Amino acid sequence: MSFADLGLSDDLLRAVTDAGYTDPTPIQRQAIPSVLMGKDLIGIAQTGTGKTAAFVLPMIDILGEGRTRALMPRSLILEPTRELAAQVAENFVKYGTNHKLSMALLIGGVQMGDQVKALEKGVDVLIATPGRLMDLFQRGKILLTGCNLLVIDEADRMLDMGFIPDIEEICTKLPKSRQTLLFSATMPPVIKKLADKFLNDPKRVEVARPATTNTNITQRIVEVPGSAFAKRETLRALLREDDVTTAIIFCNRKTTVRELNKSLKKHGFRSAEIHGDMDQPARIAELDRFKAGDVNILVASDVAARGLDIKGVSHVYNFDAPWHPDDYVHRIGRTGRAGAKGTAYTLVAPDDAENIAEIEKLTGQKIERVKVAGAPARDAESPKREAAPRRRGGRKAEAEPQRKPEPEAEIEAAPEPEARAPREAGPRRNEAPRRERGGRGRGRGDERPEPRRQARGEQDEPDDGWNGPVPDFLKYTLGA
Repeated sequence: MSFADLGLSDDLLRAVTDAGYTDPTPIQRQAIPSVLMGKDLIGIAQTGTGKTAAFVLPMIDILGEGRTRALMPRSLILEPTRELAAQVAENFVKYGTNHKLSMALLIGGVQMGDQVKALEKGVDVLIATPGRLMDLFQRGKILLTGCNLLVIDEADRMLDMGFIPDIEEICTKLPKSRQTLLFSATMPPVIKKLADKFLNDPKRVEVARPATTNTNITQRIVEVPGSAFAKRETLRALLREDDVTTAIIFCNRKTTVRELNKSLKKHGFRSAEIHGDMDQPARIAELDRFKAGDVNILVASDVAARGLDIKGVSHVYNFDAPWHPDDYVHRIGRTGRAGAKGTAYTLVAPDDAENIAEIEKLTGQKIERVKVAGAPARDAESPKREAAPRRRGGRKAEAEPQRKPEPEAEIEAAPEPEARAPREAGPRRNEAPRRERGGRGRGRGDERPEPRRQARGEQDEPDDGWNGPVPDFLKYTLGA
């Protein structure tokens, strides 16, 4: 079956061909005809299956037949993060080149005045994160009574980030006779309840069992000692041992991302980093370097785990075992895309046993355990930590070899003169963990912390911070 068999217009087929696509994916073959017929849809598909095009393509044809109304967007797409919202906007730019459709992107970190001006001109497509959309509602800046098509994307991620109450309220502000499309990688009970409440006799499209991992991905677990120093040595051994073309390395905390990237660069690897403390232009610049091949290793927090379509990733490494098993599925889904083969390694410390058990329970498979040549056989401590006693409050204290080693800058850098070390080391080491736990540095925007993780004192990584200008590809009028 080709795209021409799905009922798409000639103008749209030309755009798809120009983008280099010839054959639709399974989710596209099943979803597009139903969307074109105006049916509600539940799409359950693992990441990397082409689900974004499964709703963007038919939407372009549907919207191409109507007219824009001021202050009343004709369609709404809800995305959990700013990166995903921007990626959907890219898809509309790419496939809508032969249609004169207007678009507005409502995300935090961008001046609200510019977004309101775009809405006042009237838009065919409104792409938004729930927080910013609710903010505009409360200010009386937007109406959705003319919106006849709603897309809720990454619904399970919305649940994780605490957006379900906002989505329920948004749904009540749209016409009841609308068409609703819901996409999710998994279907937990809360999402099923949401679908039952707001979708009308939906067609269910499922191209993979919920929470399964791609069969094209070879998964392996590498057991490592508990220290960060030993994990870094093991990771470097893996990177040198495998034929790594491009790789993404995931960490649970932003500070770990920074430290690991610094260590990899020091050891001669071409790496870059993205995490929640970076503003949006900086993240886009680093992703562009990775896509262009200027660097072949990207160290990332979970801000990049879902939805970002980066082609040709040969390996994924979980430097930290993910706190939530669903995140494992989405992390390793960065490789093995579009039918290609991929490899995923997870470094597992002794205290990660429970997390791994939950992952194997969710995916329904036992992950192979392997050993790595050149990896440390025991918990290695920094020479600097062994040689010099630490001070607390200006008084000498006994060395504590059982403590975990400090961040990379203090572990693998050349030892400083002893006179410079005492008073400065303590405060610097303690500052970063407080920021991680407290979350006071979170940028203003739409996203909310994930309740489950926050309850355990763990750091969520939503995309806090889009503080720069809007990139050229996010201009509001398409095909102009």
